[in-house]
Amino acid sequence: MLMPSVFGENLIDDFFDFPFGTYTVSNAEMMKTDIKDHDDHYEIIMNLPGIRKEDVKAELKDGYLTINASSNTNNDEKDEKGRYIRRERYSGSCCRSFYVGDEVTQEDVKAKFENGTLTLTVPKKEQKPAVEENKYIAIEG
Repeated sequence: MLMPSVFGENLIDDFFDFPFGTYTVSNAEMMKTDIKDHDDHYEIIMNLPGIRKEDVKAELKDGYLTINASSNTNNDEKDEKGRYIRRERYSGSCCRSFYVGDEVTQEDVKAKFENGTLTLTVPKKEQKPAVEENKYIAIEG
């Protein structure tokens, strides 16, 4: 039996959600990331449900690996006469950045996208210690 929610919900939304069902992804579920530490590399596993491979971009700039994902969906349902019963659209994007070091290059990072999961392999590279230069002041006299 369909019972409307009283607090914080809309009766119309409850009514229309019941017969059709919905697919929603909350912000907490988008881009959930696991990072595994291996001997010579890190493995970044990121969940991107409902995102297509073409809508995912990975960029390496100034030591930061940035993943951008965008989504545009359109759910149209019509009755027998072609009149709209419901039309819904979703458009959004999300982004995550990880510092991987200045020594990592774009060619070093390997990426694979399969079944809504992005897997990135980032090698561990030790940063070169900065060469300390002694600057002396000339003393006259």
